[in-house]
Amino acid sequence: MITYSPKGVCSTKIEFDIDEQGILTHLKFTGGCNGNLQGIAKLAVGRKVDDVTLLLKGINCRGGTSCPDQLAMALTKYMQRKSV
Repeated sequence: MITYSPKGVCSTKIEFDIDEQGILTHLKFTGGCNGNLQGIAKLAVGRKVDDVTLLLKGINCRGGTSCPDQLAMALTKYMQRKSV
């Protein structure tokens, strides 16, 4: 389980898992707009991390970011560290 602390949004924690093929297998947000974040999780799980990142990066809610944008940042950071 990978844990990320988002910044500038209502959600306080993002937890996710990625399999060996780069597929998002688990996603859970803590805090934030529960229904919307459950919907994002249902739509994202089972997809390639690169595809999820491309779809969600840059979505703005307030303060220049959003929960989907923070997820994209979390996934990007994880993938960058994994490839080093």
